[in-house]
Amino acid sequence: MKVVAERTSVVTKKQKTKACITVSDTMKILCDHMLGSLATWLRILGVDTFYPDAEMSDEELLQIATNEHRLVISRDKQLIARGKKRKIPVLELQTTSLDDQLGVVLGSIPIETSQILTRCTLCNTPLLSIEKNEVKGQVPSKVFESQKDFWYCPHCKKYYWMGTHYHNMMQKINMLTKKNDT
Repeated sequence: MKVVAERTSVVTKKQKTKACITVSDTMKILCDHMLGSLATWLRILGVDTFYPDAEMSDEELLQIATNEHRLVISRDKQLIARGKKRKIPVLELQTTSLDDQLGVVLGSIPIETSQILTRCTLCNTPLLSIEKNEVKGQVPSKVFESQKDFWYCPHCKKYYWMGTHYHNMMQKINMLTKKNDT
């Protein structure tokens, strides 16, 4: 299913922007080099988010966006212009505030709540649910004793659980999604 969404999103307190983005059930995003924190948060929200290493050129980013059908999110006006010229979907951000960036993105693309916390924040790989007995000796003993659900990234070998970071993230996610519903 594809939908064309046109929304007005607050970018800064003084500026507004219209974003016309084709949204699909499997939205994939590419955040440029300047948006590492945003990329992490989009992964937390369950969005397939590519974040480049420091060596990648803008040309390589645009090629990845084309090949993988990704929406390019950037503050780089030249990258945005080059993406538009190639008919790549783009979303230009004009703020350095992470909360404002998230607000613009959440106002422009849908977030599937069932996908929240399903991707590795480091490498973007989908997480696997694993049995508690499989993490014994892999996580701190206090965590093992106090938690019952665990997830694992098969690519970077990181373990996840619903500790205090989880509750803090969910508070922020709830605040951001409520803010964008109004």
